[in-house]
Order: sequence, then structure tokens, then C-alpha cells
Amino acid sequence: QVQLVESGGGLVQAGGSLRLSCAASGRTFSSYVMAWFRQALGNEREPVASIGWSGGTTYYSDTAKGRFTISRDNAKNTVYLQMNSLKPEDTAVYYCAARRLSGDYEYWGQGSQVTVSS
Repeated sequence: QVQLVESGGGLVQAGGSLRLSCAASGRTFSSYVMAWFRQALGNEREPVASIGWSGGTTYYSDTAKGRFTISRDNAKNTVYLQMNSLKPEDTAVYYCAARRLSGDYEYWGQGSQVTVSS
């Protein structure tokens, strides 16, 4: 069982930056693929970025490429999402998720609201 708790969301002006953190419980954090998803009001949840167990493999959605950076610190059981050059369309609830090497994302955090004002 893995429990995920996000933090770091908030209100920021367009062009600003935020860093989301996701703290995970459990001693097997390093064996999980970690990801960030987001869901804007009225939209479906969409993937933003993911990172492999060692941090060497990352994936970014087209909207995140060049602006967002995912990273992880396995010693701290924490994954991060650094978001720069934020736009109003980045406004959403951001969720942290975990999965084993194969299979669907089975563990989810409670979500952290990010609001970008124009």
C-alpha cells in the first residue's frame, strides 16, 4: 500500500512558477513509476509527466514540454513537479500517482489545486 500526499499548489500569476511535491509512504517508493496528472474543471484527467524508478526515464505531455520538470528523490520518498512559465490554461487540480513497472496507476493522491491568473 502506498499513500500519496501532494503539496505546493496555489494561486500564481501567468508567467510565474510553482513546485508541487508528492510525499509517498512505504519503503518501496523507489520501485514505483511516478506521475503527475491534472484535471481542469469540466475536462477529463490528463497525464502531465512521469518518471521511472531511477529518475532516468521521463515523459512529458506536449503542453508540459519545455516548461515543466519532473524529478524524484528516492531517499525522501518524494516526487516533484517544477512548473515554470505558467499559463491560465494550466489551471487544474494536479494529482500525483504511482504504479508498478507494469499495469495501471493504482495509487493516487488527493489532489492539489493550481490556479493561474491572467
